[in-house]
Amino acid sequence: MQMPSKEPESSSMTHEEEEEMLHDISKLQEQVQQMARSQKLTEAKINGVESKIKGMMDDLKTDLTNFLQEILMNGEKVVKETHDLNKRNVNHDSIDSNVGSKTHHIPKIDMRKFDGKDPATWI
Repeated sequence: MQMPSKEPESSSMTHEEEEEMLHDISKLQEQVQQMARSQKLTEAKINGVESKIKGMMDDLKTDLTNFLQEILMNGEKVVKETHDLNKRNVNHDSIDSNVGSKTHHIPKIDMRKFDGKDPATWI
């Protein structure tokens, strides 16, 4: 069985259509190039912003470190805080000593059972 041979269709594009297609391709290439430039510009801006943020964070870290060192070097603030903590601890100790049973330091007394019959227990 032999299939009938079919001749390939020839391109029926006119010269004007070819020029129009080349023009459209050229426009698309320009748009792609413009998008690539825009993307590079956006990436550059993002990198710039990231580096500014990193610089600000480094500055804040340095400022905070210097501030904390200044506070630690300034003895008055440290002494005051320590004094306040000691005062709070003393207050808690005095509260604890005034509340609750104070018999924990008294030795246990040996008491006889009281049944009411033994006159020595009454005395």
